[in-house]
Amino acid sequence: MANKKTIKIENMSNENIYEMQQNILSSYEKADKKRPLSVLVKICKGYYTKLIISAIFCVLQLSVMLVMPIVTANAIDAITMGGENALKKIIINLSIAIFLIIINYPMQRLYMTSRNDVTRSIELGLRGAIINKLQSLTIQFNKENAAGKINSKIMRDVESVRSLIMSLHTNLIHIVVNITTIISVIVVKGNLSVLIFFIACAPIMLVISKRFKKDIREKNREYRKNVEIVNSKVFDMVNLIPVTKAHALEDYEIERMSNYLGDNAKAGYRIDDVNGKFHVSSWLLMQAFRLLCLIFTVFMALNGRLTVGDITLYQNYFTTFLSYVSQILNMIPTITAGTEAINSMGEILASKDVEENAGKIEMDKVRGEFIFSDVRFGYRDGTRDIINGLNLTINPGETIALVGESGAGKSTIINFVTGFYLCDSGKITIDGIDIKDLNLKSYRKNIAVVPQSSILFSGTMRENITYGLKDVSEEKLNEIIELACLTDVVADLPNGVDTLIGERGTKLSGGQQQRVAIARALIRNPKVIIFDEATSALDTVSEKHIQQAIDNLSKDKTTFIVAHRLSTVKNADKIAVIKDGQCVEFGTYNELVEKKGEFYKFRQLQL
Repeated sequence: MANKKTIKIENMSNENIYEMQQNILSSYEKADKKRPLSVLVKICKGYYTKLIISAIFCVLQLSVMLVMPIVTANAIDAITMGGENALKKIIINLSIAIFLIIINYPMQRLYMTSRNDVTRSIELGLRGAIINKLQSLTIQFNKENAAGKINSKIMRDVESVRSLIMSLHTNLIHIVVNITTIISVIVVKGNLSVLIFFIACAPIMLVISKRFKKDIREKNREYRKNVEIVNSKVFDMVNLIPVTKAHALEDYEIERMSNYLGDNAKAGYRIDDVNGKFHVSSWLLMQAFRLLCLIFTVFMALNGRLTVGDITLYQNYFTTFLSYVSQILNMIPTITAGTEAINSMGEILASKDVEENAGKIEMDKVRGEFIFSDVRFGYRDGTRDIINGLNLTINPGETIALVGESGAGKSTIINFVTGFYLCDSGKITIDGIDIKDLNLKSYRKNIAVVPQSSILFSGTMRENITYGLKDVSEEKLNEIIELACLTDVVADLPNGVDTLIGERGTKLSGGQQQRVAIARALIRNPKVIIFDEATSALDTVSEKHIQQAIDNLSKDKTTFIVAHRLSTVKNADKIAVIKDGQCVEFGTYNELVEKKGEFYKFRQLQL
């Protein structure tokens, strides 16, 4: 598989890309997380050959810049000193210059092509690695981190890391090659006093960097965190647009977002300001040194220690020398932004909040027996227990309805069933196996969930219903569409089941969106079905049809129904009344009505 690392990005297959993601994840795990540049070196592992080839092309395309000052100096000396070989010297030097210019274009193209290929490959691998890691993290991690914040890490931070790699690769090659060449030429010419002058200027330039380094780092961190906040707020704003317009809150939302955007702009201005001060200070100091170099070399020429051509050569070289010293300093903001981005990505890549499935019991077949034994569970901050001594037994093939007030713990129980949450104490078994010992990924292939809020994506209805499935027959699809009461809806769509339904299904009504979500669950023929307020958005007629479909498909399947509308739980085998994290009543609909307890109170309120 190692040979695939040399494949160009435009020729990469999904297999190549996946391997690249795994390599980056593996390399990241071995890196010293406290040293961002060490992390960067590890991330680039596997791309060293490409980077070296790109560096060779870079050196070759630098030849014009390196040799041109020498050619210019030789030509000037030939003109000023004259002699019978003057014309020959001028022709030779000009021929060298022309040749270097001719080969410069292909070398630059090869350099830029190879550099862009490797940096885009790393960028692709990094984004994929973050997405790969996100898929392995627990649902709690995703709930605790806003979507906008995560999006910022995937897009903005990875772009910053790519810019850092490009900057280091390009600038370091330029700096090393140019400064080495300059020093070598000066030594060969024997002008050590000029070399001492050059070197003496560098420490003064470095003082400037130390003056601004801390401030630049702090401002970059402040700006990065502010961008994450704004991304999160923009994401919320877009989702809230229907609510905003429905309540005529446009002006309020504009003002609210303006405050966040204003804070972001101020944070951006502060980093621009400190970068601007740094660049201006560096530029002014460089111009002062250039003037000193001119005075110094002219003085040496007047004393017969340098030729006129040497003045031009050293003036050009000193300008180049200072520009690269300045370039080292100017890299500081890019390095700071890049290392901050590496730290930011590390909040995901280094997270230990991973759902561990390796080595656990595979569950290919599920009967559907669930036993909750003295289960307790609380918020991570320890403020209170959500589930407080829950005891509940569900037999295979039973339909269980969970009812109770908001906040009683119904959704948490559903999160136990899906394996999103694991209890703090007590025990939950599925078919006699402790859920903590299960490979949850294998178990979840046997369940289907219809959430309270439909989660659709901007594709066709077919793609939304068959999400994650391959080779679904038209016959099977039509059967599910009919069971989910979508037949009339599909008939009214311009392209039938292949009609695009808009972002988050906005071209469908709320009830239609929910029925698509129900169809997505039913087409998987699950052994365990979870309906979390799945009929809440449906009208009475549609609810009746869906309820019939649920009844038909629930046969021989363990089904959980979370409902506030008690009309949806009449046909359940058992009803569990949840209060303060406990099951306070358990029985059939008629049994609980006759008992005249908590369930009876709910029923009376809805009559």
